[in-house]
Amino acid sequence: MWEFEHSVDAAEVTPAQVYARYADVASWTEWDEGIEKVTLDGPFTVGTTGTMTPAGQDPLPFTITEAVPGESFTDETVIPGAVTLRFVHRLAALPGGGTRITHRLEIDGPASEQMGPELGPQITADFPEAMQALAEAAGRPV
Repeated sequence: MWEFEHSVDAAEVTPAQVYARYADVASWTEWDEGIEKVTLDGPFTVGTTGTMTPAGQDPLPFTITEAVPGESFTDETVIPGAVTLRFVHRLAALPGGGTRITHRLEIDGPASEQMGPELGPQITADFPEAMQALAEAAGRPV
């Protein structure tokens, strides 16, 4: 398995504000420049599927596999016979106010040792910038 995790502290927003941005998938392009479009085929809850179009690439299907409002959500994209891309998003209230935002990518599956070191850094390269932009967007109304 290949994995990468990054956290940022957002002093001015609550976990609920950040989660509201996650749940509004149409606004993901506002804070993640690596995404051209995101659609969801239902509510932002476990089992709902959607499509994400990374910048300059073909659309990729994903499924929400975990969703705890105000705390976390996980989505997975399966590349059949090769790897599963698991994106874990966690929120934690900070003692003095604000929120720690953590994004994690796990690449697992039969081809993860080969594909992980190539795909992983490409996918996670913009995590710091996107997460900072998410923290800023969370302070604005959805």
